[in-house]
Parts: sequence; structure tokens; C-alpha cells
Amino acid sequence: MIALGLIQALTLWGAAAIIPGIDVPSFGAALSVVIVLAIFGSLIWPLITRLLLPLTVLTFGLLALVATTAMVWLSLGVVDHSNPTVLGSFFVAVLMTVVSTIAGTLLDVDGDAYHLRVVRRRIRKSRGVNETDVPGVIFFEIDGLGEQVLREAVDSGRVPTIARWLADGSHRIVGWECDLSSQTGASQAGLLLGSNENMPGFRWYEKERGVLMVSSSVADTAEMERRASTGSGLLAVDGTSRGNLLSGDAPRASATLSVVRDKDRSQSSEFFAFFSDPSGMTRTLVLSVHDMILEKVAYWRQIRSGDEHVHRGGIYPLLRAAMTVVMRELNTATLLADIVEGVPVSYSTYVGYDEVAHHSGIRAPDALTVLGRLDRQLLRLERAIPQAPRPYEIVVLSDHGQSQGRPFRQRCGQTLEQVVEQACSSESGVIAPPAVAESWGEIGGWLTELSTEDSAGGRMMARATRSFVGADGVALGPGREAQDQHLAITNAADADRPEVIVLASGCLGLISFPRTPGRLTLEQIEHQHPGLVASLAAHPDIGWVMVRSETEGAVVLGAEGKYRLSDDSVTGVSPIAHFGANAADHLRRHDSFGHCPDLLVSGAYLSDEDEIVPFEEFMGSHGGLGGAQMHPFAIVPSGWSEIAAPIVGAAAMHHQLKAWMVEGGLPVAQSPAALE
Repeated sequence: MIALGLIQALTLWGAAAIIPGIDVPSFGAALSVVIVLAIFGSLIWPLITRLLLPLTVLTFGLLALVATTAMVWLSLGVVDHSNPTVLGSFFVAVLMTVVSTIAGTLLDVDGDAYHLRVVRRRIRKSRGVNETDVPGVIFFEIDGLGEQVLREAVDSGRVPTIARWLADGSHRIVGWECDLSSQTGASQAGLLLGSNENMPGFRWYEKERGVLMVSSSVADTAEMERRASTGSGLLAVDGTSRGNLLSGDAPRASATLSVVRDKDRSQSSEFFAFFSDPSGMTRTLVLSVHDMILEKVAYWRQIRSGDEHVHRGGIYPLLRAAMTVVMRELNTATLLADIVEGVPVSYSTYVGYDEVAHHSGIRAPDALTVLGRLDRQLLRLERAIPQAPRPYEIVVLSDHGQSQGRPFRQRCGQTLEQVVEQACSSESGVIAPPAVAESWGEIGGWLTELSTEDSAGGRMMARATRSFVGADGVALGPGREAQDQHLAITNAADADRPEVIVLASGCLGLISFPRTPGRLTLEQIEHQHPGLVASLAAHPDIGWVMVRSETEGAVVLGAEGKYRLSDDSVTGVSPIAHFGANAADHLRRHDSFGHCPDLLVSGAYLSDEDEIVPFEEFMGSHGGLGGAQMHPFAIVPSGWSEIAAPIVGAAAMHHQLKAWMVEGGLPVAQSPAALE
């Protein structure tokens, strides 16, 4: 830290020579300014943050930059009795932050010292530490990272912290297979709550209620958790949930979508220590701007080189920075606080890799750069453990992988909705409610949490976001109005329901006929819409269609054959031959869901290239069967017992994680069934 202070002083001294309105006569004066600046930061900024926490969040850290500028201006005046200009002070604040960020990385400086001091003060005043010899567990989820890409990143040096753990034998990789559908909503329900039954996609239509469920909705994730929870989730015994879709029954949570309106469990005060560090907030802002620049450069390179790509202009760079930088820093800050407090078990989801891989590709250089920065967070957590009141184990895991592949629309010139509409005899039309990016839902949930805080800052946030508030809380993102209009149609009363609803969940398509109650059979669909199923099954960019037959039960149809799930009999060429050894079991389970759509459609899987065809505009996708999307991983301590059998399904991994926790001495909540 002394070296970093000297570098800041040198930066200030040099800046004074080139920035108009700044006068620093000597290096000693510059060093004095840095010291005064540190004092101001430790005394003034925490008070500002306590009063204006929501505004700090709403301005994406700009308030921190304003405050840093003001403190530079005051410090220069106090030390040198000069009259620095505000604009000059602003440029000095930005320059010092940039140089400190670069120098801190190069010198491998632990920049969390101030944050941890703030955390310790807050803990002493409130809960106190949890001192024990029983190791706690930090679950660090890297959303969307497949096992194969992880192993490649280890071999190439992209993730040095993980590579070191594996090389020195402290950890090992355990591969597992996720469920159909292979996406965060279903996977986190299984991992954190032990059940993901009846969740057929990221979005699905429930005929009996006439409602579209969306896994990035505050209300819908709360309902998903209500259905799946038995009170015995992974985090039920004094755990914390940090930045997840579902809470795992944790008694304390922050930025967790399913409980943002549960003020007994979800409190924005958990963010206080993170926003109490003005230099840290300014650094986050600078890193966000840097990430936006990297995104534009990566996008232009893909275009210039003629690489396959999807459009990602508009405000996408801002959304990406929010996911890859702001939410990353916030999650790490809250995990650091949990470590210093001695929380027995914490679970946090880092969504940055998943977000970038969707748009750039699963092995794109910018996606792997984001992965490397997540690895850096593991080093920060590792360094904080010696300051904890208990030992800790760190577990790195993913909820699903991603598969590479060019979108359906780019390949055939039509969307799935248009293909269905073309083949359908319906005069009432086909609707495909647009999907607002999952990340916008997470940001909206976070702002909803802050705006419902019972404080002056919370009321300020509520006023600032009131024009964006709907029935589901703060709603952000392009296409939100169009989605709301489609939801009004989708969720209409029986007589006004659309004839056909087409939903895309990555490479999985869900087609429902809302006006006919219950699950339609192949024969009923053929009567209402002759040729629809056959045209879908024969489409070159569709892998298979699952439908229930009146005579054969559930069948999977492809261009050259049929697979009957009741007895595994094949006619012609099996349409699921390349979709994994457990494909039939996954489909049988899916068929048993009450909310399984009338038609379940998969994009084609190109096994030779390990590519899947997504129905959404993604270069990396998941949600269905086939390839890397089905193969997440867990990096666990080598001292934990070996698994007895391959782990298939998120619920199976949930039970394995609990078993490992019990081995280490941690108490876990038993499900009602286990207690009988």
C-alpha cells in the first residue's frame, strides 16, 4: 500500500505539470495531498454513502467520481492553499484512479484492506463474528462455463488461481451433467433448493393459469422458489445468498431476485461496505468504461475479420459492463464481508462470462478475458481467508455450460415463430413474446431491492425509478414495452388467448396452443394444423420435436426417424442419437412435467463441430440437450470424498454438495422426506 501511495503521489506531481489549474510545487506536496485525500475518503465518504446509497447505485458510481473530484479539490486547497479548478481536479481524480488500478494489478497489491476494515467495524456493531474451527464454504458459481472450456482455460494460463489449486493438489475437478432444460432458472432451483420439477424452460406457458412464467421476473422467481422450497435449501442454516436468481432458503440475501421484496431476508444495507470506498467505486467506474471499450473493439474485430457474429450495438456495452464489472465487484465485496464475519456458507453467481459468451462466443478472446478476471476474484477471496474467524473452503462450480453455434435465423432466414406461422393453419396468428435480456431483469431486481429500503436513500431511489416501475418492480431494458404488450395478450382470458405461443429458451423451443386445455396430442395438433409437426421435424436446422401421441405416448420425431420414449424403440434413424447418452431419460422426465409444452423443439446439433442451433440471437447458447451446454463442473477440495456415481441433474448435485458439507462438519437442513 505504501508503494501504491508513492505512485499516486508521483502521478499527481506529474499531472500538475500538464493539467491546467493544478499546482503541486513538489513531490512532498503531492505526497501530502495523497495522505489528506486518504483521510478525507475514510471520514467523509462513508457518511455520504450512508445517506445516499441508492443514488450512488443509480448513478453507476458517478457519484463516487464526483465525490473523489471534490476531495481532490479540497485536498489540494488544504495542502497548498492554492485554488485548483474543478475541471482540473476531475482530470486528476480520473488519472489517479486509472494509474492506481493499473499499478495495483501489476504490483499484485491487495486492494481490499479498506473495504475489510469497514466490514469489521459494521460487524462489531451488529452481529459479531462467528469464531469456530469448522470450515465454512464459499460457493463461487461461474454462470454458463462448461467443463471443456474450463480445462482449456487452465491449460492456456487464462485462470492462474484455479490452475495453481489444481497443480498443487488442493482441489480437483468434478464433472457433472445438468438437466433439460439446461439454464440458470432450472439449474439454480436444483442446486440451491434440491428440486427443479416442472420448470421446462427459462420461459414457459402455464395453460391452467393462462400465464407466462419468466425466470428473470421478480414475481415469477418468487413463485418458483415458493413451489420448489421445502425450507431445507443449501443455504438454510445461517447461509447467505449473493447475486443469485433463487435464495437457497438463505436467511440473509442481497441482489437475489426471488427475495428482493422480502425485507426480513433481503437488505440493501449489505452493500454499504462496498459503496463506502470512494476509490473503489471510482475504480469500478473506470473498469466499466474500459470494459465498454473492450466490447466495441472486440465487436469491430469480429466484423472486420468476417467471423460469425450477432448484432450487439445500442446500449449492450453498458449492460455488459454492469454484468462483468459492477455485479462482479459487488458480489466479491459481499463475499469478502461474509468471510470476515465467518458466515458458514455463502453462494454467489458471477454472470459475466455467460453474458459475454452468449454474444461473442464461448471461446472468444473477450469472453476468456472476462473469465480471467473472475479467476482474479478467487485470489481476492483466498487472500481474505487468513483474516476470517474460521477456516474456509472455496468451491468453484457452474450451473450449465454453453454450446457454440450460429443462430437459427441467420442459418435459414426465418425465426422459429415465422416457421411455425408459415406451417400453421391458424387464422388467429402466432405470437412469440419477445424476451428481454436476463441481465436486465437482474439489474431491475437489484434496483427494486434498493428502492424498497425503508430509509431516506430508499425513498430517493423509489422516486428516481418510479417511471420504470411496473407490477414486477423496476423494469428496464430495450423491448420492455413490447414484452409488456405481448404479455397482456399471452395472459388474456380464455376466449381472448392467442391460438399459438412460441417461446425460445436458447436452443429449446416451446410451442403451446393456449385455447385447448390440457396437453394436446400429435393427433389433435395434426387435426387442427395439418402438416405442422412434420414440417418442423423435417426442417434442416431443427434436431427433433417431442410430442405426445394418443397411441404411442411421448415420441421424438426427426427428419429421418422416430424415437418412442416408452420403450426406447427406434424407427429409422434416431433423432436423439447425438444428443447424449442420457437424452432419452431427460426427455422422459420433461414429458412428465405438467407444464411441458404441446410441442418441444430442439435446434439441430452438429456433433462433428459440437455446435447447436439456437432459436435466440446468440453465438453461445444453452437451454436444451447436446454438447457442452450439458456439462458443467465443480472444483472441490481434494480432501472431500470421491463421488460414488456420475452426477446427473442439479438436484443430485445439491445432495452431493450437502453430503460434502456434512463431512466437513457443517450442519445442513434436512428435507421433510429425509426426516420421515
